[in-house]
Amino acid sequence: MQAYSLALDIISGCWLVFVAIWVIAALSTKRAVYRETQAQRLRYWVLLVIACFLQLYGRRLPYPLNIRVLPHVALNAWAAAVLCVIGLAFAIWARVTLGRNWSGAVTLKEEHELVERGPYRFVRHPIYTGILAMFFATALAQGRLSGFVGTLLMFASFWIKLRDEEKLMLQQFPERYADYRRRAKCIIPFVL
Repeated sequence: MQAYSLALDIISGCWLVFVAIWVIAALSTKRAVYRETQAQRLRYWVLLVIACFLQLYGRRLPYPLNIRVLPHVALNAWAAAVLCVIGLAFAIWARVTLGRNWSGAVTLKEEHELVERGPYRFVRHPIYTGILAMFFATALAQGRLSGFVGTLLMFASFWIKLRDEEKLMLQQFPERYADYRRRAKCIIPFVL
């Protein structure tokens, strides 16, 4: 059980590092020249909040959400810890590559640039890829149905948001973004 506990500590540490880096990095972004409306943002934020709630409070939720679908064994926990570290590294790599163009909302920044280097060579939304890997890893370690349902809701939330981002990028960079979409997958490298 000590190995299992250590793996869970690694996953928790990943989430703490993620939050700290995102909060600090958010302080140095470019000024937005366009920002989505609150109503547009609410469409995906509701799903995101529900997903996080399911992940955090899964064992306290009523049946069937609190069902354990995977056993609490060290192998699952360590596989989850490795996946979480990889997801964190991928998200940080993407965030650093994106630099001051990043925003938590669908925005267009001053002197916005189309970033196609680093992890953006593989997927157009690598931050979402990294976060989804971390979220799935957390669900895998916890082993409850609620975590996997939460992961699906997180995916749906990101899908709604990235569709809006893609429309904005196609308006801003019509030919370049259309070409980029042909070369790079959307959210899952080499797959989707």
